[in-house]
Amino acid sequence: MIKKRLFTLLMLPLSCFAQTNSAVSNEKNCPGSSMMKSAVTFTNTLKDRFTIVQWDQRHAGKTLALNPSPTQPSVAQMEQDTYQVIRFLTKELKQEKIYLLGSSWGNVLGFYIVKHHPELLHAYYASNPVISQLSSEKELLKILKDHFREDTVATKELVSVHIPFKIDEDLFYLRKWLFYKDGKKYVTSNDFKKGFLQWSKTWSPAWNDVMKIDLPITLKKVDCPVYFFEGKNDIQTSTAITQTYFEKLKTPKKALFLFEQSGHQIHQDEPEKFQHVIIETLDSK
Repeated sequence: MIKKRLFTLLMLPLSCFAQTNSAVSNEKNCPGSSMMKSAVTFTNTLKDRFTIVQWDQRHAGKTLALNPSPTQPSVAQMEQDTYQVIRFLTKELKQEKIYLLGSSWGNVLGFYIVKHHPELLHAYYASNPVISQLSSEKELLKILKDHFREDTVATKELVSVHIPFKIDEDLFYLRKWLFYKDGKKYVTSNDFKKGFLQWSKTWSPAWNDVMKIDLPITLKKVDCPVYFFEGKNDIQTSTAITQTYFEKLKTPKKALFLFEQSGHQIHQDEPEKFQHVIIETLDSK
């Protein structure tokens, strides 16, 4: 039985295979993996105010162990899965609405709910969100080419990258040198490449769908409060693109919080501030 509190916060799949500011991080396949084991560091304060619900998406974590997806996961499937999970929670906890949070890729699912089912949300928290990923990946490629212009190996691999991605190696080389720039030397190993390309067999089609998302065109107005969390040093999902979208988005209430010490994983880089800002939005209502 879930212990009932006044508010429920559903955390959508959090970012993996992602840039962080930490010296050591735990990159995992994303979409497609669980962050539950590390959740205590970014929920220990929130749990006093919320019933915290974390969900291992289709073909990931506990869901994969108990109920493997009979089909290759798609964005459309997981959007519907998200809706079903929220409907289950509102019924189980006898609450008309919940709070919803998505990080990185999780925002693909989160903004689907914001667009189609805002009546189910008190508010939405968009942490390092996917806004216009095609444009963001192009910006990232330019940054990396400039950063590694004296590195012949990096330059050769980055020059080979096509955006939109044509083959799995396009995304692999982009992420490889992003992580290397962040101090992750092991990404040059054969094991890392083998693991990434194995992940790609399941998740590349879904990520290619993500690349088509362009919220400034498809979602200009929403009917629930939206709070944006952005890492100042995030180059994986462009901070500038997020800020521009925030300024133009029409909502009943909105705010943007810049995390000065964070990259792409705010919940890991600044876990205490991450939680306190969420609580502040409650107290400011």
